[in-house]
Amino acid sequence: MMYATVQDVQARMLRTLSEDEQNVCKKLLQDAAEIIDAFASGADEEKKFIVSYRMVMRALGDGTDTGVPLGATQGSQSALGYSQSWTISNGANGELYLSKIEKRLLGLGDRIGAYNPLDCRPKGGCL
Repeated sequence: MMYATVQDVQARMLRTLSEDEQNVCKKLLQDAAEIIDAFASGADEEKKFIVSYRMVMRALGDGTDTGVPLGATQGSQSALGYSQSWTISNGANGELYLSKIEKRLLGLGDRIGAYNPLDCRPKGGCL
């Protein structure tokens, strides 16, 4: 099952994917659907569509090699010392993951809860 198509991803990336990229895109869309369903199977189909193509676009990148990893939040470069350093906050470059906004779209969020096992009675449920 996929929530978006290769054509949906291409339309939002504003570029045509190569044949190899299209094959990878299709597989990533299938993987993205599995990840989405693992976390939010009951979410709205339109939200799953949005999250799916966003995850895959992020993993595919923009098709250019700028030397800066996609999703990098911090970085540094040096010249003659040949040094590079990058910080990627949400996942490895090319990895499928749910960003904070995508989690909110799916109804997952920063919910805080607690459970006290002492408040539960046998066969009576919890207070």
